Amino acid sequence: MARFQAAFLLILFASGLPAQNKASWSSQPSRHGNASQGNSPFPDPGAITDGVYRNPALGFSYKLPFGWVDRTREMQDDSSDPSQSRLLLGIFERPPEATGETVNSAVVIAAEPISAYPGLKTAGDYFGPLTELTTAKGFEAVGEPHEFLLGATHLVRGDFSKSRGTLTMHQSSLVKLEMGYVISFTFIGGSEDEVNQLIEQLSFSPIKKPVASHK
Repeated sequence: MARFQAAFLLILFASGLPAQNKASWSSQPSRHGNASQGNSPFPDPGAITDGVYRNPALGFSYKLPFGWVDRTREMQDDSSDPSQSRLLLGIFERPPEATGETVNSAVVIAAEPISAYPGLKTAGDYFGPLTELTTAKGFEAVGEPHEFLLGATHLVRGDFSKSRGTLTMHQSSLVKLEMGYVISFTFIGGSEDEVNQLIEQLSFSPIKKPVASHK
């Protein structure tokens, strides 16, 4: 597949696949339209400070669970091409290469150009290709994507699950459109309650517009 959504890389890392089996997040060209036309400026990558990932340009922050492992750099490259997808945050309960008796819970936040999806008008439209990809990796959709309110922010939520022996991996994705990009927040945990607890660490704030310089 020419492009790799947040769910794909999250599944690879959460499943403990070796690094050489993963795809580079933003190095794949889209075959679904000319993503280089009509894009907004490249989204701010944000930063982690005092255990909180903050992205004022996109208007949200995420409080990292204590002791989790940040694998953002390993899951992205240094491309600054706005036509490519951008991984903003990739964190895991334990190192993806480490084996364990429980689901390796994880959170991935990413931005993809809307122009890579011809005909995409709403956040709900994104769940067509996202559901196709996620179910191809062995997940089953749990109900239909639906409106989801987090604070005062309206998103669309889709839920999935996958059995792994005696364990069940639960995945939820929240999606919103912002600045010409699809912003996706994907959470994996060992139970619905755990996924909901991970979602509770996400918060939104007014977007800070860049200050124009005056000569």
